[in-house]
Amino acid sequence: MKSPSSRRSADDRGFRLGTGFFALLVVLLVAGIFWELYRTSQLSLAKFGFRFWTGKTWDPVSGEFGALPFIWGTLYSSILAMLISTPIALGIAIYLSELSPRRLRTPLAFLTELLAAVPSIVYGLWGVFVLVPIVRKLQVVTPDWLKKVPLFSGPPLGVGMGAAALILAVMVIPFTSSVAREVLKAVPASQREAAYALGATRWEAIRAALRFGRTGIIGAVILGFGRAVGETMAVTMVIGNNPQIKASLFAPQYTMAAVIANEFTEAADDLYLSALIEIGLVLFVITVFINAISRLLIWSVTREVKAQVPKPTATVAFAAPTGGGQ
Repeated sequence: MKSPSSRRSADDRGFRLGTGFFALLVVLLVAGIFWELYRTSQLSLAKFGFRFWTGKTWDPVSGEFGALPFIWGTLYSSILAMLISTPIALGIAIYLSELSPRRLRTPLAFLTELLAAVPSIVYGLWGVFVLVPIVRKLQVVTPDWLKKVPLFSGPPLGVGMGAAALILAVMVIPFTSSVAREVLKAVPASQREAAYALGATRWEAIRAALRFGRTGIIGAVILGFGRAVGETMAVTMVIGNNPQIKASLFAPQYTMAAVIANEFTEAADDLYLSALIEIGLVLFVITVFINAISRLLIWSVTREVKAQVPKPTATVAFAAPTGGGQ
């Protein structure tokens, strides 16, 4: 008959193996997605090679495919979105974690995180009916001398890179602010207390907390960047969908996710379909890589916090003698 301790050990091993199997399923799923994308894009890889990523021509009729305009549009719109959203997201995170009254903290945090639950198509509709007309009016009132600058040149259409960057900025703010707020909450209170003990002001104490959690905050920004890179529907509806490489904020352009969403059902031949799948392969690799870096940075902050927490030391209590004296 097995002892209770041996039964507990067997149960622990079974539980560990079961949960480990479920964790392994995630790894197998990611590997399976990568392999399927790689396998089905072999035709494009064999014909174009590296030239596929440096080519500027996208002509399905003649069978000439170059993905550089889509790579440019994806990275350009995502970087612009992060430049707009990062100061706002960090301001929200600092206010909610350091300055907000207790009665407002929970409702404001809930409303901020609620933005992440809004479907992408809803953002796209808001962008078409609200944001695009605003951008169009902004283009019309732009001075002629400023329109000569490549950054502000382009027809007054409303749809274009500027509208895509603005809608992406709105979409990534809840992700970046939520993760940055958790990073600031993980900063030990001793960091702020030490700053106050040295005579620091409230702002200087917050700066000390930001300095301590800067690696995790960078990870939060990179996580938002990964979210922006992979966004599809909202960007597709407002970016204009024109495969060209321009620095203009007003020019219609294209992204990798948008071209897959728009043209996948129109792929009439195998080479056309393989080219679209190859774009999806690179987009998948970029997204996984960016998210992995952000998670590693956030994990490094939590590990540093745990390393600074003093470990409990064993103490021996000696009872005072009771009973008769000497």
